[in-house]
Amino acid sequence: MIVVSNSTPLIALSRINKLGLLREYFGEVYIQKEVYEEVVTRGGNLFGAEEVASAEWIKVENVKNRIAVESLSIALDKGEAEAIVLAREKDGMLVIDDGDGRRIAESLGLKITGTIGILLLASADGKLDFKKTIDELIAVGFRLSEKEYKRILIHFSL
Repeated sequence: MIVVSNSTPLIALSRINKLGLLREYFGEVYIQKEVYEEVVTRGGNLFGAEEVASAEWIKVENVKNRIAVESLSIALDKGEAEAIVLAREKDGMLVIDDGDGRRIAESLGLKITGTIGILLLASADGKLDFKKTIDELIAVGFRLSEKEYKRILIHFSL
C-alpha cells in the first residue's frame, strides 16, 4: 500500500521514538516537498528533523497538480494541501492528524489514518502498550482532548 504522510505524524512519532512503525507497516512513506521543508529545513533542531532527513525509506516527491494545492490552501496550510494532493495522485493512504485536513481528505475519498491509528495498529500487534504510549505522546505535547482520549480508550477497550 502506498502511504503519504503529513508533517504532524512524523514529528509526533519521532518525539516518542516510534517513527520506525511507519517503516514496519508500510515499507516506504512518501512526503511532499512542503512537508520535508516543514520538518527538516524549517524544523532545524526540532524533533523529527534528523530522523526524517536520514530515513532512506521516506521518499520526497513533488506534487504535480499545483491548482489543486492552491484550491485546498484556501482552507488548509500548504503542507496539508500538498499531502492530500500527493495522496490522491499516488492513489495512496494519507497519514494526517489535523481535523480539517482529515475531513477534506475523507470527502475526496482518500483512506486516512493518523498518529493514533498507527499506535492502535502497533498495539493490536503487541508492539506497544497503547495507553502508556498515548500518555507519553500527550506528555510531549500531542494535542488530544480529554473527551477524545477517553473515547479512544473506551472504544478500543484499552
